[in-house]
Amino acid sequence: MPLFWLRVALTLYGVGLLCAVAALWDSRRRLTSVMRFTAGAGIVFHFVSLTETAMLSETAPLSSLHQVESLLAFLLMAFFFVIYWRYQTVSPGIAVFPLSFLLTLSAQSAFMAESGTAPQVSSSWIYMHVGLIMLGYSALIVSFFASILYLIQEKNLKAKTVGGFSSRLPALATIDEIGYRCLVFGFPFMTFGLIAGSVVAEARYGAAYFRDPKILFSIAMWVLYTVLLYARWSAGWRGRRAAYMAAFAFGAALIAWAANGLSSMHRFITP
Repeated sequence: MPLFWLRVALTLYGVGLLCAVAALWDSRRRLTSVMRFTAGAGIVFHFVSLTETAMLSETAPLSSLHQVESLLAFLLMAFFFVIYWRYQTVSPGIAVFPLSFLLTLSAQSAFMAESGTAPQVSSSWIYMHVGLIMLGYSALIVSFFASILYLIQEKNLKAKTVGGFSSRLPALATIDEIGYRCLVFGFPFMTFGLIAGSVVAEARYGAAYFRDPKILFSIAMWVLYTVLLYARWSAGWRGRRAAYMAAFAFGAALIAWAANGLSSMHRFITP
């Protein structure tokens, strides 16, 4: 049944993706209403799938790459829904929907991968580590998308482009606020997620774990994340500079994620 609910969510995300893209070029409210309904329903079915997977799985929680992909897709869609509710804009959907759809598609294609975990590590710590980290990643991803939209809208305004895609984007100040609030929201989750991961690492591998490439890249990403927030709080960075910095932070997050392939200790289980 978890796979069935996941596929239902995947179908709904696909419909929502089409509506979100169409809504950027067409102001008819019916498209937005369908998008909102399918996104909300998809989130519900996706949550049911995640819950049943956690309840039925006999293996380590969230240790499979595809389980984590499913969780990240769910959190991205939840972020989109909150942003739409707060700012009444579907513009982030042009990036969030395709990414969530692809992550969900990948997750359902290799569902319930087998894995194991060391008995001395409580599964609650793994849940905490992965869940918090994925919340931080989701916030950083949405902030990155907002930075791209900011640069696009800024270019359109300078070129005095009217109509079409640019007319459906929110004001520059709104896009900047979306990116900033996502960063502020995600930072504590990323921080506490790394702390929870440190507890798991210490229990399983000892201090040697912190020389692992995955951990080093993750710490570097967190430092860049901190610098970005400091620049916005203290130096008053806004607009283009903040957008470029958010893009750098997102790039560091991608490198940290890809570093799983270089790690001999910290890597997801795949089929």
